[in-house]
Amino acid sequence: MLVPPMTMMDFFKKSEGVWFIHRTVHHFDSVADESGESKIHVNVITKDDTRVQTICASQDVDLAIASCGASFMWQPHEEGGAEPNPDHAAVLVDVPDDQTGRSGKLLRNQGYVEKIPVVSRYWFGNDGILTIDTEYDNNQGQERCWFITDDFRVRASTVLMNNGVYLMTYCSERRCVGDADLEMMVQRNKLL
Repeated sequence: MLVPPMTMMDFFKKSEGVWFIHRTVHHFDSVADESGESKIHVNVITKDDTRVQTICASQDVDLAIASCGASFMWQPHEEGGAEPNPDHAAVLVDVPDDQTGRSGKLLRNQGYVEKIPVVSRYWFGNDGILTIDTEYDNNQGQERCWFITDDFRVRASTVLMNNGVYLMTYCSERRCVGDADLEMMVQRNKLL
């Protein structure tokens, strides 16, 4: 049975690894289609990581109230096994509201929509769905993400721009299995 993450720390841990993403993008203006396939590399980082310390300092947030962080690196699927470009990366720091960890702030060194440092609000619903609201200088975004299984999740997001144009994105994300995991599965199946 799936146990959905209910804190950002648990969400980051459950997300760690490489994910294959199939993305559908709907623009409500004449912008070219951005649908496609990509990969995202997720790594959990502790609050003693210098990136977490730098982000907390830049946002005037006491490092003592941060719980953890994660780095996200995107790459086009066509790049195969190539190392992701560090220019396509972001670091997020979790600052929970209270001991439950079910809501709080996410500090990012750069946002998804605008490449500027940003603070988002997040919360987990009773159903395990993570909702993230972000106010940028020129846009507003909302992202919702939930796990279907431990190795498959869904993301849906909307962006409202100042000129009233909407952008909607739907992503299905499947965990990429590494060689060691694949070998373990093969051995387990041989025993059956």
